[in-house]
Amino acid sequence: MKDKAITLSDIAQKLNVSIVTVSKALRDHPDISKQTTKLIKKVSAELGYSPNFMARNLSARNTNTIGVIVPKIAHFFFGSIIEKIYDVAFEHNYEIILMVSQENAEREKKHIQTLLSMKVDGIIISISQETKDYEIFETVKRRGVPLVFMDRVPEINGVNTVAVDDYTGAYKAIEHAINIGYKNIGHFAGYTKINIGYGRSKGFVDAMNNHGIEVNPDWLIEGGFGEKYGYEAFLKLYKENNLPDLIFTVTYPVALGVYQAVHEVGLKIPDTIDLLCFGNAKMQSLLSPALSCIDQPTHTIAEKSMELLLDNIRLSEDFETKNELIETSLILRETCVAKNKSLFTESGAHNIAADN
Repeated sequence: MKDKAITLSDIAQKLNVSIVTVSKALRDHPDISKQTTKLIKKVSAELGYSPNFMARNLSARNTNTIGVIVPKIAHFFFGSIIEKIYDVAFEHNYEIILMVSQENAEREKKHIQTLLSMKVDGIIISISQETKDYEIFETVKRRGVPLVFMDRVPEINGVNTVAVDDYTGAYKAIEHAINIGYKNIGHFAGYTKINIGYGRSKGFVDAMNNHGIEVNPDWLIEGGFGEKYGYEAFLKLYKENNLPDLIFTVTYPVALGVYQAVHEVGLKIPDTIDLLCFGNAKMQSLLSPALSCIDQPTHTIAEKSMELLLDNIRLSEDFETKNELIETSLILRETCVAKNKSLFTESGAHNIAADN
């Protein structure tokens, strides 16, 4: 049989004070002396009292809770961001309610509805790759709940956004590859209906065109942001005997899929196929070979997102929406540092026969 939950009334009876006094003391209200507050907190801890946040949320104007929705959690990019969001929230006396959409638009919508019912003070969200209907976000705006879109940003006017400069990051990465001798470059592009996919793909195409290099449509493949997509896209080109010299992937997980496929078919990175990705992770330096990438400063993204949301909560109607664009940087490790020309044909297609 479960023990009865300790209530404010139990604490008040124990100390012979009013329930209001107990409630104020537990919230550090200035009406209650420091000595009384200390005593009430001590007794509440001894009795095993835990505040009912749900009940508090139903009646309080501010709940000191923030909802965070991300597409994936087993992902260094989002994992690192979430950790920093928790740190900043703790510093400002906020609790985080974390939800994961699993790249599913309906699940994302339900999460938002749940957070609204819990009366969170604000929401930070990175939308799923399936999200097309933005009406739920308009509902959030109409209810006056502060909202920040992080990384993946829909085309909605009058909302706070924090994103990296996907276009410039991709452009500079491809420009680097061209400068060291690559011309036959493929891009596993993710979904271009999502801002990160579109910006990185456009940066790739523009860098190629501006350097007088024609993009091979067979090597520009749209499909997703995860490992499975990278694995399948590589094998498709391999089976067609139509590999480029270098593959630029839209995300780090896509690059991991390429690593797996390359290993399975017996090729070697970077000797017989080179690789570069958008997105950094600690374990990239542990791969063999260590993967070069465009770095997105995850802690900066998290801090800016929280800063915007907290300002929006504090200033309320006086707050003006902001769009933060964060710079990226190119990190060179052991891939995409020197072009290996020995195993490629004049046309640029990978000469698989030379490997066997």
